[in-house]
Amino acid sequence: MKKVAFKTLGCKLNYSETLTIQRDFEKEGYRITDFDGQADIYVINTCSVTQSANSTCRKTVRRALRRNPDAFVAVVGCYAQLEPEEIAEIDGVDTVLGAKNKFNLLDLFDDFKKQSEPVIYHSDVNEAVDFHNAFSADDRTRAFLKVQDGCSYSCSFCTIPLARGESRSPDIATVIRNAQHLVEDGFKEIVVTGVNAGDFGRGSEENFFMLLRELDNVDGLERIRFSSVEPNLMHEEIIYFTAESDKIQPHFHIPLQSGSDQMLGLMRRRYQSGLYRQRVELIRELMPDAAIGVDVITGHPGETDELFHESFDFIDSLPVSYLHVFTYSERPNTHALNIEPKVQNSVRKQRTHTLRRLSKKKRYEFDTRFQGEMRPVLFEGSNKNGAMLGWTDNYVRVGIPYDPKLENKILPVELGARTREGYLIGTLTDSVREEEQVIAELTV
Repeated sequence: MKKVAFKTLGCKLNYSETLTIQRDFEKEGYRITDFDGQADIYVINTCSVTQSANSTCRKTVRRALRRNPDAFVAVVGCYAQLEPEEIAEIDGVDTVLGAKNKFNLLDLFDDFKKQSEPVIYHSDVNEAVDFHNAFSADDRTRAFLKVQDGCSYSCSFCTIPLARGESRSPDIATVIRNAQHLVEDGFKEIVVTGVNAGDFGRGSEENFFMLLRELDNVDGLERIRFSSVEPNLMHEEIIYFTAESDKIQPHFHIPLQSGSDQMLGLMRRRYQSGLYRQRVELIRELMPDAAIGVDVITGHPGETDELFHESFDFIDSLPVSYLHVFTYSERPNTHALNIEPKVQNSVRKQRTHTLRRLSKKKRYEFDTRFQGEMRPVLFEGSNKNGAMLGWTDNYVRVGIPYDPKLENKILPVELGARTREGYLIGTLTDSVREEEQVIAELTV
């Protein structure tokens, strides 16, 4: 059978959807190969978040065709929905599939022969009303489970509603079945993910809080995390429930984008800084050791020096653990293009650099707080220069000497010094080592 290779550009949600398409090919007997190897078919799942989407896509197509000039090249996903004609002009592209058709590649082509002209399958994004179940995995320990797609918000800087359509999700029963399958496959931790995961259940009688309660009851599932949840959707009941749960980990990621209320208004966000502070302070009150991550955008139109410093001071004052900092880039058909004044690119980059320094400081302070403490760590299987890495319940990276017997095990670890690579050196207690040795001997 023909060999097919996949490349994902963008977020964890894109990764989960790529894996779903890949599994469809596997079921039909196709051989999956590495993207840097020679394949008959290359599938590129694109992202539209940054201005570099075009050049990144073009470079990826060229990379594929260097391996096999006669290969069939399919470009799918968000960028394919937004700019199908632009992608079709890239030499070597055979088909472009937007939001509605990206999961239909096998139905649309039988032989995957090189096309004389690119074939575009594109429709209005509002026709993408179906929800496609998907999941991906970092390794054999953590699975990212898609529970929601699309977005019904209208933030000034964002193209996701244009690329993915309105917010939609399956029912809770479907998610629970998917979670049970992942547990049966051996995953200890599930990360609940979506474009706007907290909007789960929109248009139905179900909601995100109800979903978390049901996931908390899944037998055999040991850890639950949820990816980014908007501040206005991070309801207090979710925070209280997380504090009480033995499975939901004390780890939150809450987008802020700016600490200036004036900027939040320009960005068309649905909250102000006061609500954000309330959410963070409640988490800290109930879960003092919780990790709290923050998304921030620098250089959005209208962000003066004064407003940036207001945002910086607000973030600096918050007891958060780390930042994901994004430099604003112009995206077609977004409201931000109409806002003045524009911020020079050099200033945007400098502000990003300033906030990333702050992030490193907060991350260091958070991690080193736990030196000398015991925390549960889920260990991954890969060997990183002799180290086996894992995550604590509260999202601190930990490393111990590599031991393949400990893969996918959750063990109590004493946390030590922080390395230059950014993880804490962990030490297993003698009792844990003895117990693992006995288990290993019994299973030989």
